[in-house]
Amino acid sequence: MQHPPASGKSVTIYDVARAAGVSASTVSRAFARPGRVSFATAEKIRQVAAELGYRSMEMRRPMPEGKERHGTIALVIADISNPVYFEMIRGAEEEAAKNGYTMLLANTRESGIVEREAIERSLGIVDGIVLSSSRMSDAGIRSMAKQKPTIVMNRGVSGVASVVTDNERGIIRAVAHLRELGHRNIAYLAGPEASWANGMRWRALKMCAAEHGHKSLLFSPRVPTIAAGAQIADQVLSSNATAVLAYNDQLAIGFMRQAQKNGFDVPGDISVVGFDNSSDADLVTPGLTSVAAPLHALGAAAVRNLLAIARGAADAPDRPVVLPTRLAVRGSTAAPPRG
Repeated sequence: MQHPPASGKSVTIYDVARAAGVSASTVSRAFARPGRVSFATAEKIRQVAAELGYRSMEMRRPMPEGKERHGTIALVIADISNPVYFEMIRGAEEEAAKNGYTMLLANTRESGIVEREAIERSLGIVDGIVLSSSRMSDAGIRSMAKQKPTIVMNRGVSGVASVVTDNERGIIRAVAHLRELGHRNIAYLAGPEASWANGMRWRALKMCAAEHGHKSLLFSPRVPTIAAGAQIADQVLSSNATAVLAYNDQLAIGFMRQAQKNGFDVPGDISVVGFDNSSDADLVTPGLTSVAAPLHALGAAAVRNLLAIARGAADAPDRPVVLPTRLAVRGSTAAPPRG
C-alpha cells in the first residue's frame, strides 16, 4: 500500500512517479498516450495513482475545441454469441463508465458489410469507436479512423491504434506443450479468412513446425463456431494428426464433442487445445487446455487508449499495445497413443 503525501498537500505526478519507481514523463505518457508505455508499466502506474488518490488531468480534460462531446463510445464485435467477447465487453464497459461514458454495443455477425453499416449509423452519435476482431479491410478501417477516433482490438492495422494479445507467443507455448507430450502431427482448425489473428496464429504454428520438424495440417471450417468444429471433425480424425490446435475455444469444443461422439477418447486418442480460455473451457469434459488471453484487460485497455486519442493523444502509435498470454493446461491434452 502506497502512502499519500502529508495531509493538506495534493498528490502530484511526481508523487506517483516516486512511488512507482518511474520518471514523471513516464507517468504523463501512461495517462496521455498509454500506447507508448508498456502494458505492465501503465498498469502499475494506474494502481499506484489510485492508491495515492491521484487523478490525471488527462482524465478530466474535455474534448478538443470544435469537437462536440456525446459521452458515448461504440464497441463493435464480430459475434455476440461467442463467450470470448463477454469479458472484453465487461472490461470495456467498466472503463467507459469510470470515465463518464456510455457504451453502445454493435454485433456484426462475422460480416464486414454488417460491420460497416453499423459503424456508419453510429458515427454521428459517438466520440470514438472500438473495433473488435474487425472483418473490414485495412483500407476501410483507415478511412473510418479519419472520421472518428478509432482503436482496433485483436488486429494490427498500419496507421491505426490497436491493442492485441500476443498471438505468436501463445501459439509457441501451446505447441511446446504438445511437443513435450510427444505430438509431432498437429492439425490447425482455422478461423475466418478475414481474421488478422487467424493469420498470425497459423503463421506461428507453421514457424514452429519448420523449426522443430513436426507436421502442421490446415483445416478450414466455414465459421469459428461449435457447430463448425463438429462438422469438420471427421476430416481431422481421418488424418494422421494426434493433436488439434484450434483458432478459438468454440471450434475446439465442437471438434472435441464430435470426436467423443464418434468413439474417440480425448485426450487418449487425440489431444485438443483451444485459444482464448473463454468461460466454456472449464465447462466441458475433459476441461479444455487453452491459450489464455487477458480478455477483460484487453477491453479496458482499448477504451483507455481510445479516450486518450479522443482527447488529443497521438492516434497512430508506432506499434500495437501487446498484452501477454499464458497457457491454461486442463485435461484435454496428454501423450499421443502408442503406435
